[in-house]
Amino acid sequence: MSDPEQKKGRAWEEGGPERLYVLTSGRKPAGRQAPLDMVTLIVSRGEAGPGMQPELAAIVRICDYPLSVAEVSAYLHLPVSVVTVLLTELLASGHVEARASVPAKSLPDIELLEAVMHGLQNL
Repeated sequence: MSDPEQKKGRAWEEGGPERLYVLTSGRKPAGRQAPLDMVTLIVSRGEAGPGMQPELAAIVRICDYPLSVAEVSAYLHLPVSVVTVLLTELLASGHVEARASVPAKSLPDIELLEAVMHGLQNL
């Protein structure tokens, strides 16, 4: 118990609610304002600024190619709700861009792709 935080009775937990509250500055997910779901693709539009919050800078750095909100959440080890708040801030500042995921209707039919693949293999 030589750690001063443990002497206070409770250590700062990495994933604790206090840390998450501090990361989001107490803001809640925007809901209707930010149409972000777990499969929305996020891509950076520039570089992280020098005075940027570390988690925001990390998002800008890792999104140099499109990543889904769920992937960003997994890479940062943060809940999706917290990542959504951070992404809303980055969207408002223009540091990142949100792209809708590819709808399943626009994807080619699996059976057609398999038929083409078998046809090519038979050549």
